[in-house]
Amino acid sequence: MSIDITDLRGFYASPLGGVTRRFVNRAVGRFWGNLTGLRVLGLGYAPPYLSTARTESERTLAFMPSSQGVVNWPGTGPSASALVDLMSMPLPDACIDRVLLVHALETVESPSELLHEIWRILTPGGRIIVVAPNRRGLWARVDTTPFGHGQPYSRSQLNRLMRETLFSPEAWAETLYVPPFPGWFLLRTAVAWERVGISLSLPFAGLHVVEATKQLYRPVAVRQTRRVSRASPVLIPAPASRTTVERRSPAP
Repeated sequence: MSIDITDLRGFYASPLGGVTRRFVNRAVGRFWGNLTGLRVLGLGYAPPYLSTARTESERTLAFMPSSQGVVNWPGTGPSASALVDLMSMPLPDACIDRVLLVHALETVESPSELLHEIWRILTPGGRIIVVAPNRRGLWARVDTTPFGHGQPYSRSQLNRLMRETLFSPEAWAETLYVPPFPGWFLLRTAVAWERVGISLSLPFAGLHVVEATKQLYRPVAVRQTRRVSRASPVLIPAPASRTTVERRSPAP
């Protein structure tokens, strides 16, 4: 079930949404790399995390699902956002270099179909960054934030889903260790929560952030050749013909 665009905008306009934007941008920024001359696509509701890409890349687009709604992005200049069917995007094959997926994987009916469509539009060697709720985290259990809706994932589930759809996970990060409540004390101590959670590798982070590379070929298991021993010929005595038997019979 997708989140309404009004709720998404309201969340990111709140103090808790501002903390979320800061920490997720920090995690995503470690995976962007050099975007000069590249084409970048944000899927779901990615505008809060596309400012760096828009500054550095050759082109940046924001596609939002029809079930969610769309906003004009960026706020100034020509719009680079569109309302689309995420399972059938109006893009040719191998035309995008980087894809950022946020507020999408956990809400679509068929995550594998979505990832197959992303595989189609990615260039050879293209990369995807997936932001998804952590099944073990508190953010997936509280529906007052956008990350509390839909299907959360464990790390092993994400890893298996990516490999089944021809993506090779390369790097992982966890973020949002602060509890998802808007109290002033939690917001003021959010940096401390994040620092402790990352340094101790605690398992209850709110979000997984994974970077994966498009695989060009499906791995094929090599079957062991079955050795068949050469059979030795078996000699079967042929029965004597009737005429021979009659010639050898004594005369009466």
